[in-house]
Amino acid sequence: MSGTASSPADQNAGTAPNLMLTLATVGFLVNFWAWSLLGPLAPTLGNDLDLTAFQQSLVVAVPVIVGSLGRIPVGALTDRHGARVMFPAVSFAAIPPVLFVGFIADSFAALVVGGFVLGIAGTAFAVGVPHVNGWFTREHRGAALGVFGMGTAGTAVAAFTTVPLAENVGEKFPFILVAVILVVYGGIALALVRDAPRSTPPTGSLFGSAMSVIRIRSTWELSFLYAVGFGGFVAFSVYLPTYLGTAYGLTDTDAAFRTAGFIVLAVVARPVGGWLSDRFGPVPVLTSAYALAAGFAILAMPELALAPAGTVAFLGLAAALGAAAGACFALVAAVTPADTVGAVTGVVGAAGGLGGFFPPLVMGAVYSTLGNYSIGFALLAMTAAVATLYAWLAMGRRQLE
Repeated sequence: MSGTASSPADQNAGTAPNLMLTLATVGFLVNFWAWSLLGPLAPTLGNDLDLTAFQQSLVVAVPVIVGSLGRIPVGALTDRHGARVMFPAVSFAAIPPVLFVGFIADSFAALVVGGFVLGIAGTAFAVGVPHVNGWFTREHRGAALGVFGMGTAGTAVAAFTTVPLAENVGEKFPFILVAVILVVYGGIALALVRDAPRSTPPTGSLFGSAMSVIRIRSTWELSFLYAVGFGGFVAFSVYLPTYLGTAYGLTDTDAAFRTAGFIVLAVVARPVGGWLSDRFGPVPVLTSAYALAAGFAILAMPELALAPAGTVAFLGLAAALGAAAGACFALVAAVTPADTVGAVTGVVGAAGGLGGFFPPLVMGAVYSTLGNYSIGFALLAMTAAVATLYAWLAMGRRQLE
């Protein structure tokens, strides 16, 4: 890199940060759309392949765990090579599994294998956070990362479009469409994405970088908090269509649209959480959001009629979990050295994704055993309550150190 590197403050005076934020958000959305393709189709796949409730939950959960664990090496690679390399790489790598799932997978085993590789698309999150972090000053990062987090709307796009397109155009069309969009975005990213001027990239091995941030206490604390907020969002995004169909007898289309409404509200709440964190601090926002999530999970336990109590419970959960996810990464930006944001993001993002992997499995197992989901919501309420106390007591002190 030659010439004099400009500071983030200087960069904020131009259009480059906003353009990079836009490109990152679009890339996150497109890859999350690909990552979420199986969720809306789970009820249909379950009927067509005679899958059990647990098998359905495993099909939608496998991409989540791979996309989560994959964020650790992808985050470390982003610290070294930048988003200019990594955004196109992730987008192009997601195309083969999208086409495999759409055209070849015709059994439970094939869906699990295809979903495993499809998880690559979920690693785009670990590319975008350090990229956005590098283009914005500390006082603007909470809001900027919240806007980037709106890329999770890709799950809403999947929920809105996958079932209608499969029913009205052709069952393979959603996969063709997403593959084409990934090709187009990958080309645009190659042409337009630029990395912010920065210090010398980290040296040493990827494993060494990951181990260095894993040894930091705040990495584990942030991982737990993000696993509750983002993990809860992911779990509902992929499993809500199955839950609504099983518990309330909704059609696949109706369940998909209601799930999309949940996702949209959570996506909108995420930048609000980041914006509030810039003004009041991330710890008060996290504490309030998790306390509300615990209350709404308790309200959802009895499986009341969807209108109005059930609807209020799910929309409240969406807003609370979305705001918590936005506030959590505002906290990451506040306590993490700039040259390790990618590696820390990879670990914390992996924890968030893993937080979304287990709840669908638990919900499927609970329903298969007891015939209802109440215990699953009780566990969510207890976990959110623990996160409330930990955010207030432990992370409040951490910010003062």
